[in-house]
Amino acid sequence: MEKLVEAVRQSFEKKFLRKPLLLASPGRINLIGEHTDYNEGFVLPGATDRCLIFAVAARTDRGCRFYSLDFDQDFTTDLDHLHRTEWRWPDYLQGVLDQFLKAGYNIGGVDLAFGGNVPIGGGMSSSAAVEAGVAFALNHLFELKLDLLTLALLAQKAENEFVGLRCGIMDMYANLHGRPGQVLKIDCRHLVHEYYPFDRPELRIIISDTGIRRELASSEYNVRRRQCEQGVRTLQKYYPNLKSLRDVNLEMLQEHQAEFDPVVWKRCAYVVRENNRVELACQDLLRHDFNSFGLRMQESHLGLRDEYEVSSPELNLLVEAASSVPGVLGSRMMGAGFGGCTISLVEVAAVEEFQARVSAAYRWETGREPAIHVVRVEAGTRILED
Repeated sequence: MEKLVEAVRQSFEKKFLRKPLLLASPGRINLIGEHTDYNEGFVLPGATDRCLIFAVAARTDRGCRFYSLDFDQDFTTDLDHLHRTEWRWPDYLQGVLDQFLKAGYNIGGVDLAFGGNVPIGGGMSSSAAVEAGVAFALNHLFELKLDLLTLALLAQKAENEFVGLRCGIMDMYANLHGRPGQVLKIDCRHLVHEYYPFDRPELRIIISDTGIRRELASSEYNVRRRQCEQGVRTLQKYYPNLKSLRDVNLEMLQEHQAEFDPVVWKRCAYVVRENNRVELACQDLLRHDFNSFGLRMQESHLGLRDEYEVSSPELNLLVEAASSVPGVLGSRMMGAGFGGCTISLVEVAAVEEFQARVSAAYRWETGREPAIHVVRVEAGTRILED
């Protein structure tokens, strides 16, 4: 972490010849509750120790200069000419500036350099780390005094409207509200949260990256969202006060199953079951019953694979390999799917065997080496040096 912070600082000072504000913006994990956020349901994420580091300073004009250490690319624009690019990474930065301007906040241009160790496209939401980090920086630099929820909503709208992905609020919310050793049960309808303890010295969280990248804006993500909305419209004929799948139970779905497109019914059934799993998983945490928690992770993966159909052969392979290792309590795909990573809950004594066996199985089947990261639950976006 210290080397990364210093690299970003030095890059900024070399390019822009002044001292920056330094802040860390984490990637996130989601233990359970996938594709429920945009259905106004429940999720159980946490911020991690994998971070993007930002060095940023306000300008006296409307110019904007960005540098990405990870891509070794410079981008220059101004607040009056924000535009989408072929490179894509500048869009996540520009989208946040765009939302602050649309909301009427008094901001100027910025110089900014950033880089980090959050896997890009790997399911730990590097995009939300960019957007929430920029929102947090703008709030501090221009003394706007906005609360964390407002920043999360601005970051979400940046991705929805400028980038073009209709993502939910979970990633940005978890990024900004994270705490060390605690996960958040987020109510995505009312945008409130409760903290649950997740600091067990005998357990580790392991992220296994398939190395398969996906551009969510051009994937099946938006299709799934439309299918869920279609299911809601079908049920509203009988339950006019129903607003989202958050309001639906399995009995309602089963009673009207004949009126559903079969694929739409499967999508809705998954979401309803997954919301129930989040509620039960939180009770597991309060009882410190991690064996039960792990079983719910496994059930979540089966639902994502068979009902929501957002998994992939590579993700399934990693989950199957992980589940065969003694000491693995649970494993599932994490994130939007179609590539990215899995999350596994592993006893400390089994970590070494997990890394060896999962890597070997993946290498044998695909010819590729998976990136395996042991992560811990850490604080959300924060200032490192002002």
